[in-house]
Amino acid sequence: MQELILIAHVPTPSVNEGFLPAARALGLPVVLLTDHAEAHRQHFSQPGLNAYPNEIQPCDVFNPVAVIDAVSRRKRRPAAIFSNSDHLQTSTAIAADYFGLPGKDWRVCYRAKNKAEMRAYLQSQSIDTVWHAQAWDQASLAQVAGAVPFPCILKPREGVASQQVLMAHDRAELEAHCQTIWKGRPGQVLLIEEFLDGPLYTLETLGSGRQIHVLGGFRVTLSPPPHFIELEARWGTGLGCDEERAVLEQITRFGVGFGACHTEFVLTPAGPRLIEINYRSIGDHRDFLMQEALGMSYFETVLRLHLGESLALAQGSSKAAAIRYFVAQQAGKVVKAPAPFFRSELETLLSYVPLRSAGETVSLSRSNKDYLGVLRGVGRSAAAVEEAMHRASADLHWELQP
Repeated sequence: MQELILIAHVPTPSVNEGFLPAARALGLPVVLLTDHAEAHRQHFSQPGLNAYPNEIQPCDVFNPVAVIDAVSRRKRRPAAIFSNSDHLQTSTAIAADYFGLPGKDWRVCYRAKNKAEMRAYLQSQSIDTVWHAQAWDQASLAQVAGAVPFPCILKPREGVASQQVLMAHDRAELEAHCQTIWKGRPGQVLLIEEFLDGPLYTLETLGSGRQIHVLGGFRVTLSPPPHFIELEARWGTGLGCDEERAVLEQITRFGVGFGACHTEFVLTPAGPRLIEINYRSIGDHRDFLMQEALGMSYFETVLRLHLGESLALAQGSSKAAAIRYFVAQQAGKVVKAPAPFFRSELETLLSYVPLRSAGETVSLSRSNKDYLGVLRGVGRSAAAVEEAMHRASADLHWELQP
């Protein structure tokens, strides 16, 4: 029997609770290639999980040649080579192409992950022009600092989860932010770009390689600057067809065409403008919420695309859905934390998943990595979901000791 080569970095719920059970449902043995083999082995040593990989194989998954070599040494030909990791789309696409399997264009994967390349390509194709520059030390910062439009946004060029994403209002603040980051990570390449003011939305899509299907999107609530932590998201953008069509046209011209894509954009007076193109499924438990809202087998559908099957999506109405993240307000040891639950209230299905347990230590990063837990709600109406989540949130309490 052919096997699924699933390429992963660190353990994630999307893979462990989404794509692995989906592969099992499709009858596929799974070989997990990862550069964090011990962390995955530790996770799968737990009993009672939804699914387990058939094999965990250490591999330098950031190196496409190492991935190709690891797959070549196996006795079975792979049915598909797939990854949901933000970091590993490029090496996965190269490996899939080498073995003649369905996959994404590695060039598009690379320029989506490298935010400076994304900005440069968008500008070269006249898709969107956002002022941007790169800096990796004091000298390179000094060369561009005089041209920076303030306020500006500072972020790691290949960052994830809003880590080290900061707003700077003037040159002194920008230099201070850069020095703080370089003190911990000398030489890290930082992207400086103009601030796009407006509400934040996402567009979630699946592509067959010939056609892109819009699943929907989220309206996202962020923490106040200078940090940009995602606090809540409501399914359904409420935008008109013209705005959605404009974003879809932009990512299509960028090169997005196959598989899952999660695009973030701001709605400005001049129309939607792209923040990031993440050429993979949305994370932070919103993939599960989207699946529940749409009533579809999302993870199986994504894998079927990589198996070479056609994209078949049933037309149906979407339920109201929302997600709320609970963020640590201080560093310290978790002494008390709510237990997980799944229940119905006000015709809304509620689920709470703890992300930090009693005994764990929290070190604040001022990013999505500071989440203590996540609450999801799916129901008959947005008002019912909002009320049910408000009631459930009032019963959730944590205690941290400095």
